[in-house]
Amino acid sequence: MGVVNVTPDSFSDGGSWFDPGRAIEHGLRLVEEGADIIDVGGESTRPGAQRVEASEELRRVEPVVRALTARGVAVSVDTMRAEVAARAVDAGAVLVNDVSGGLADPEMARLVASSGVAYVLMHWRGHSHDMESRAVYTDVVQEVLDELRDRMEAMISAGVDPGQIVLDPGLGFSKRPERAHNWALLHRLERFHELGRPVLVAGSRKRFLSRLLSDGKGEERPFVECDAATTALTTLSADRGAWAVRVHDVRPNADAVRVAAAWSDGGAALHGGRAEIMDRGGL
Repeated sequence: MGVVNVTPDSFSDGGSWFDPGRAIEHGLRLVEEGADIIDVGGESTRPGAQRVEASEELRRVEPVVRALTARGVAVSVDTMRAEVAARAVDAGAVLVNDVSGGLADPEMARLVASSGVAYVLMHWRGHSHDMESRAVYTDVVQEVLDELRDRMEAMISAGVDPGQIVLDPGLGFSKRPERAHNWALLHRLERFHELGRPVLVAGSRKRFLSRLLSDGKGEERPFVECDAATTALTTLSADRGAWAVRVHDVRPNADAVRVAAAWSDGGAALHGGRAEIMDRGGL
């Protein structure tokens, strides 16, 4: 899953693809580099970010989604709003990536159920402006697992087919890097398969990586210099059964997924290529 942030303030590439034309070109380039899905977002969810109006979010994402799908690209829309999701699906999006897991907009479940679109349900405890204060856990793996199960059951009760759902443990969202919350979740990634749905890992360029790679004097590695660490994370996540990884720098991560698949089954996946590897997710 390649990231196209049509925003001025995303944490690692804010402003780079804010122009719709550049965003479209970037999405097509990521497909050439090996992305199976392009995730288009119009609202930053970095820590401390303030929300934008729905009209502005729509202005940013709709033309990009429409142009990419017209070129045959499988597009995901990264949004917490049912209104934005609905317009994106009408424009051809095949997946809704909702970092709030349906909590930010009570209409999201109805939209997902009625459209039949695939849906990423992420673990979430609150909006960006105060999510750090909610990162309090006794057992982060068990609590995130239980909360994801509760949200999945709520979405199913609202009419969403279980087969539509992909789960995301929400790395960096109400997870504190200094308390190793993210590493604990990654180390026990196989636990999330207990819920019976594919798992998306979205750790690209996040702060827990920049902190890991700090210079030892308190200076964290710049986000855009964490791509090699992201690729290592992709390899490990793929080997532990992740359905997909959401990344900014696609080519090395696509290579890492293929290496991990070949490693795990002794090369059998090479006969089917990338499509066979992706089909294992069950979507």
